[in-house]
Amino acid sequence: MKAFLVGGTASGVGKTTVTLALLAALRERGLRVQPFKAGPDFIDPGHHEAVCGVASHTVDGWMIPAEENRRLFWRTARRRDVAVVEGMMGLFDGVVGGSDEGSSAAVAKQLGLPVVLVVDAGGAVRSAAATLRGFRDFDPDVRLAGVVFNRVGGRDHMADLVAASAPLGIPVLGGLPWQPEATVPERHLGLVTADEAPWSRERVRRLSELARAHVDVGGLLAATEVPEPRDVPPEPAPCPTRVRVAVARDAAFCFYYRDNMERLARAGGELVAFSPLTDATLPAGTGLVYLGGGYPEVHAARLAGNAAGRAAVREFAAAGGAIYAECGGLMYLAEGLRTLDGSLHPMCGVVPLAVRMEPRLTALRYVEASIDLGDGQALRARGHEFHHSALEGRPPPGLDTVATLTDARGRSLGREGYRVGRTLASYVHLHFASCPELPERLLEEAAR
Repeated sequence: MKAFLVGGTASGVGKTTVTLALLAALRERGLRVQPFKAGPDFIDPGHHEAVCGVASHTVDGWMIPAEENRRLFWRTARRRDVAVVEGMMGLFDGVVGGSDEGSSAAVAKQLGLPVVLVVDAGGAVRSAAATLRGFRDFDPDVRLAGVVFNRVGGRDHMADLVAASAPLGIPVLGGLPWQPEATVPERHLGLVTADEAPWSRERVRRLSELARAHVDVGGLLAATEVPEPRDVPPEPAPCPTRVRVAVARDAAFCFYYRDNMERLARAGGELVAFSPLTDATLPAGTGLVYLGGGYPEVHAARLAGNAAGRAAVREFAAAGGAIYAECGGLMYLAEGLRTLDGSLHPMCGVVPLAVRMEPRLTALRYVEASIDLGDGQALRARGHEFHHSALEGRPPPGLDTVATLTDARGRSLGREGYRVGRTLASYVHLHFASCPELPERLLEEAAR
């Protein structure tokens, strides 16, 4: 099959634009395309899905064990003609400077994928070729299938880039001109979501035209053939349904790893969506509420205004219902959420904390958690933190915490994972592939 990773020389060079344009062009050719996202991003996969009509999956060089990455990738990709992985940050940027751990390059090597490198050529010609040479030589175990230049200034600029790159022996697959309409708007946590910047058929068609006009798609396919492994284990048989899981799904809560949902379903969860923005009640028969991340701060007034919905969550928790909340979910379960304008919006009041928004990032890091769910056996799971909010004041004395956190360098981050009754809320987005027992334990807790 055909498979490749779209890497970049740095963040912001146009990986997402190039990836989306290629997804659109490949799909237009009638190929069955499977998108993936390397790294902990929640937003890019939504744009992948909107453009090519297929759910995008996460692979990661630090959160997910190498064998799980390989298993997830090939079980998903082998049913398709082309697999496209959008990388994160710069190609070799990972958790520490001395190794490629956690980088897009590490993912490409784990999966045996060639790399299509995106180089921002705005204001550069031979300097862009020098950059390309450095990436070619930095790690001989990473195979560059070719380069796509971005922000090309015109025909002469592109001809000069091709001439400057010719001695390097790396195929120049194309160069995209700067087209603002092909980019996705941004805000404080990255790109806006696909639901907020909808991809109409006309917009997708223009993306496809951009790739067809400026990228040698046929040459790309010829350079990215990879053998499918024969030893990928089959998907495990799902367990019988035992718990109805109410998953918060709306404009305020939309950050979930696709694999987490699938693992919950295979462990026996019946996933049912509800909206904290609009629903006055939880779905009938709910045994576990899953509150993911998203943008509760953007929709704080509407969340506060849905008093019936907040009361339903609060009463469910008080009656002994199980709740699992991550980041934005923690903010929603707090007593209140203070936005940047100083307004304090009442939230569910399940966890005795208040949260305030900050103008700058308060956390951006990989995290490992050692979690004690009450039986003396610690579960170790990995995840990611990325937020602009912080607790307002200290947690009250006696608030139970169940997790000891360390960062990717092994440094202690203290205690977190707030437990109130059968509610567990944390700023960390855990990836269940790092701890397959976790979804099973959550459903067991809910079933009790």
